Formats: sequence, structure tokens, C-alpha cells
Amino acid sequence: MRHLRMICALCLFLASGLAAAANYTLWINGRTGGGTIGNYNDFRYWGPGTTAAGVNKKAVNWDGRSSIASQSGKVRDALDCFCTGPNWCYVVTHSAGDLMMGYTLANYGGSARLKKNASPNTSGVCGNSDGSSQTGWNIKWVRAASGAAGGSELSDAGSWTTSEPLVQDLKTTTARAMYNHNTTRNIWFYMYAAAKGTAYSGILPGQDDEAVAYHSTGGVAGSSGGSYCNPSDWFCNDLTMGTAANEGGSAKWSYHSVVFRDDNEAYNHYANGNWGGIVGVVRSAVVNSAL
Repeated sequence: MRHLRMICALCLFLASGLAAAANYTLWINGRTGGGTIGNYNDFRYWGPGTTAAGVNKKAVNWDGRSSIASQSGKVRDALDCFCTGPNWCYVVTHSAGDLMMGYTLANYGGSARLKKNASPNTSGVCGNSDGSSQTGWNIKWVRAASGAAGGSELSDAGSWTTSEPLVQDLKTTTARAMYNHNTTRNIWFYMYAAAKGTAYSGILPGQDDEAVAYHSTGGVAGSSGGSYCNPSDWFCNDLTMGTAANEGGSAKWSYHSVVFRDDNEAYNHYANGNWGGIVGVVRSAVVNSAL
């Protein structure tokens, strides 16, 4: 009888541990800032918080103006909260959020992280769960909407407010030298490249979405940006799908794969507070895959 009670107690313990495990979908904003920092339910950057956007969705808000290095701690707080212990995360980034996530993984993804309890305080910091630690975070994948990890020529040209430290980080040569973009801790970055540019974005090479060109949104490696286009453009090398080298031979960063290329030039860069532009494409993909 005692053995039976011990077995039952063990089963209850295991069941409670399984019940505590959860998946989360983290949305990391880009330039101009998200909602209230530390409030993981403030989705004003993206659109109505009532819109489906993945399992247990959380808005990882940072100020979108300060340097990547100074704001990375806000993202690490969220990753510690929701992506340690038994919990796993899907991560979605937009624009400079791609640079932020890449920087954070490359520089901190191999560090010891205390396991957290997924119950944040008003500052967005969670308490320790059991006092143990793990290496890096539990992340299933990253989906990058108009990723700016390769920088933007709009920053090079001073088209944005140059007093913002983030604009300095977004210069093409600076962004590409900021960290080793090939170091993703074996986590896949799925890239969504939009191409509905406008006349004023003419300084962006190849296809662009008004703010970032294909060389960045497509995860193309190299020390500076190049000109890449859709297959319909005869005067520009194609950005290829998947992980394959682009037309002309340029490679993509390791663990970066183009899963959406805007061949119809239908989507621009901006969410416009209504899950719009390329963000809407990614949201639909996340709803269908983040379980």
C-alpha cells in the first residue's frame, strides 16, 4: 500500500510539472517604440490586442530609439520570463526588432539564465522558479517581418532622426558589424521580405518596403548591403527563397531562410497599429503554426 501511495504521489508530481509547462508567442517591436515597457499585454505598436497572434501572445516592448545594447536587457527579461524552465517560445520581430533579437542571441544566448516563473512584476521581471539555471533560452523559431539586422540605407543617408542612437545602429555597416549574424544558437530565423516601396525610398537598393531593402529583409550576408530583387526584375540579382545562395552567388547568414518574398509588391513595412503590411502576413503564419 505504501508503494502504491508513493507511485500515486509521483504521478501527481509529474502531472503538476507537465501542467505548468506552456508555450508563448513573443512580439518584439522595431523603431519608434512599442507600448509600455514591462507591460506584456500592451500591443499598441502592432494592433488590437484582441486579435489572434499566436498562443499566449506577449508584447516585448522596448523604446525603439535607444541603442540596441542599452535596450537588450528588456528583451532578455522577457526571454527569461517566458522561455526558460519547462516553457518554450515562438518569437516574432519587426524591423529593428530583428537586429535586437539577433544581437541578444549572439551575445547572451550562450549564457547561464536563471529559470523564471512566467509571472512578471510591473517592470516586466519574473521571479525565480526553483533556483536552477540553464544555458540560453527555449526558442522554437524566430519569424522576422521586414528584418533590419542588415541595416537600412535610410539610416546611412540621415533620412531618419539622426539624434536617435538606434538610427546610428541601423547604418548598414554598423548593423552588420554589431555581432556575428551567423551565431543564432541553432535557432532558425524565417525571413519575410516585403517589396511595396515608394518613390522616396529610391535610395534603398533593389526591392524595398519603404524602409528596408531585400538585402536585409532577406538575411543576405556581407559587410554592406547589396541590390536584390524579385525574379521579374531583369536588372537586379534575385533574392532566392529558402537558404540557397542568391543569384550572383551571395550567401545568406547561417540559420536564415526566406519563407516569404513579396513577388507581387503588395506589402509595405508598416503595421500601422492594425496588424498591417508585412506584419499581417507574418501574423497569419504565426496563428497557423504557433501552438
